[in-house]
Amino acid sequence: MTVTTLSSREFNQHASEAKKAAGLGPVIITERGRPSHVLLSYGEYQRLSEAQGSIVDLLAMPGVEEIDFEPVRIDVSLKPVDLA
Repeated sequence: MTVTTLSSREFNQHASEAKKAAGLGPVIITERGRPSHVLLSYGEYQRLSEAQGSIVDLLAMPGVEEIDFEPVRIDVSLKPVDLA
């Protein structure tokens, strides 16, 4: 995968080349020398967004029942507040 970095000005002047570069890998667009945006192909965007899954899907993973998890009980004592 090729990562391309362009300044915001370069991106504005060479948008067509940036789109072609996004087919090979992410294009990082900078503003004042700092990364501000990333241009991806739509296929790569779909791949990344589908890989996340929902919390329900993640909790339903096979083997999750074998993970030891003991939540810590927190005592939350409510104290009266003097509003006088």
